[in-house]
Amino acid sequence: MQDSQSSQQLSQAIAIASPLPRKSRQARVVWRNNVVTVGGDAPVRVQSMTNTDTVDAVETAIQVRQLAQAGSEMVRITVNTPEAAAAVPYIREQLDRMGEYVPLVGDFHYNGHRLLTDYPDCAQALSKYRINPGNVGKGDKKDKQFGQMIEIAAKYDKAVRIGVNWGSLDQEIMADLMDQNSRREKPWETRQVMYEALITSAISSAELARNIGLNPDNIILSCKVSGVQDLISVYRELARRCDYALHLGLTEAGMGTKGTVASTAALSVLLQEGIGDTIRVSLTPQPGEARTQEVVVASEILQALGLRVFVPSVTACPGCGRTTSTTFQELAKKIDDFLRGEMPVWRTQFPGVEAMKVAVMGCIVNGPGESKHADIGISLPGNGEAPAAPVFIDGEKALTLRGEHIAEEFQTLVLEYVQRRYGQKA
Repeated sequence: MQDSQSSQQLSQAIAIASPLPRKSRQARVVWRNNVVTVGGDAPVRVQSMTNTDTVDAVETAIQVRQLAQAGSEMVRITVNTPEAAAAVPYIREQLDRMGEYVPLVGDFHYNGHRLLTDYPDCAQALSKYRINPGNVGKGDKKDKQFGQMIEIAAKYDKAVRIGVNWGSLDQEIMADLMDQNSRREKPWETRQVMYEALITSAISSAELARNIGLNPDNIILSCKVSGVQDLISVYRELARRCDYALHLGLTEAGMGTKGTVASTAALSVLLQEGIGDTIRVSLTPQPGEARTQEVVVASEILQALGLRVFVPSVTACPGCGRTTSTTFQELAKKIDDFLRGEMPVWRTQFPGVEAMKVAVMGCIVNGPGESKHADIGISLPGNGEAPAAPVFIDGEKALTLRGEHIAEEFQTLVLEYVQRRYGQKA
């Protein structure tokens, strides 16, 4: 009877979950020979933004490089004054001197039409413009000023993200939709009208940009909100109505755990459904925290979903009553920090190393098993276990470490493994 049931169960394999394919149009973000494709079959890209004063070209260039080294494939900078616009070419120049060719995105609000017109070197140094339709002007000036920016983007063949934000929504569109809603037999909720205003603003602005002359393949859309369910609702409908590449992100996600969890919850649902071509995790840095943390979180979201691999993964147990020592926690952190610190160099020296799996386990229960599943793993002794740490390489026990320098010796073994397995063959 059991055999019959087992056979019946095996007759239909359990489906393996995977994100749905994306169907968006492909766009290009270019700086010289560095082309970052967005949308279509391209990987979901990680984007970030500086928080320096753009006028300080050196400080801004340094932070851009830090973000790029952490894994950001585009970096947005604020361009809000004539002084900031004048500094952009120097920022680009500093980055080129450092050998950092990450594309720069200019963030424009209110006066972007003047800055791009008055500072053509800025317009050319940027790879992409972010334009907020709610902040380009009012009344008759709105379409004119938006048009000026689009004409410049078309002239220099630049990508444009038309980024609508519910904190600065086009009030004329919102008022018109509210008026239409009041005449419905069954009016929508106010929130639904706001969703419609966001989507209408984005798509109508994209169509206007195309009519002005911007290549549709250079258009990326976003509709930023700060609520998880709001973001999911808006992007599902936006993706249904258009095929433009889409940028995802919760605006003002917040600090620490709150911002990380909220961004992960919203972006993961949409990415699993095949929605989204670039992402940003808009974390408010905690005091003393590096700006690069938002890049780390964005990368981890994509890696956890199986969409990208950026750094070798470290499997580590959470600890329990069997693990009375903090050694495995300290070693796991040390190895994780070591791998992340080496990745800017390893990406070019050791192709494929980002897919490596390392295990740092704290006792005999799952330690040997997890270590065997990893490329290289160590099972540290738990409470009452012999003071020895077996190391497994490619699924086989290779050696046992003992003594006070297990951490240093294991790190050396990891480095040797990387060099041996991923080093370029002559």
